[in-house]
Amino acid sequence: MQGTITVIEKGPVRIHSYLAPDDSLGVTTQLIETPSRIVAVDGQFALASADEVVDYVRGLGKPIDRLIISHAHPDHYQGAARFGAPVHALPETIAGIIAMGDKTDPAGTAIPVADMTPTVEITPGTEVIDGIPFGFEHVTGGEIHDTLVVKLPQQGVLVAQDLVYNHTHLWLLDKDFDGWQANLDRFAAEPEYDTILAGHGAPTGTGVWAEIGAYLDAGRELLGDDGAAYKKAITERFPSYRGELLIDIANGYLFGHQD
Repeated sequence: MQGTITVIEKGPVRIHSYLAPDDSLGVTTQLIETPSRIVAVDGQFALASADEVVDYVRGLGKPIDRLIISHAHPDHYQGAARFGAPVHALPETIAGIIAMGDKTDPAGTAIPVADMTPTVEITPGTEVIDGIPFGFEHVTGGEIHDTLVVKLPQQGVLVAQDLVYNHTHLWLLDKDFDGWQANLDRFAAEPEYDTILAGHGAPTGTGVWAEIGAYLDAGRELLGDDGAAYKKAITERFPSYRGELLIDIANGYLFGHQD
């Protein structure tokens, strides 16, 4: 297996967090194992990584009830069809995926937009799945304008996805520092959620809110008009962080090609 799995026991629920390798953008798929089924969150960037997740699920011996897509960034949904399950998302996310159109896997395989488009709209609120309450919240601002946060209140688990990067460089393309910080403050005020599942990086705890706040402060300070200078400065500020490829891709959008 090229990715890594972290397993967390939460009473009748087990969390299996699959972290893709850096060349697949270090994106995570969360596998929430209830008594009789699996609820998956996010479908990976590389098809090979999605296949690894599905192979791992087969070993658990339970069917995938659904795949939930947290937001309309391709690294979280390109492998959706590999899961062989109904795909759920917010209406805003569905619209965003359709607008992005066809994509290409890093290995060069074409992925038609129809293979990635969720077919079930999520309505924010609470749904009981296999006896476990799941809370669905529509969050705006930060890395992307519309994203879904999933809560397991009885287990104290917050499936934050790209609201949280754990020791991984942030995607700052939208430069929405204030919106991101507002969301950090909002969820930091809910300490009963002590297990935080990140969209990039391993599961973490409540200390992550301050860590991301510090990174946002640094990004606000350092992100000027020179992508190479920004990458040098931010990686020197956070030398142990993964995800330099995320900086490179964002810089390509922000600044274009730079020698």
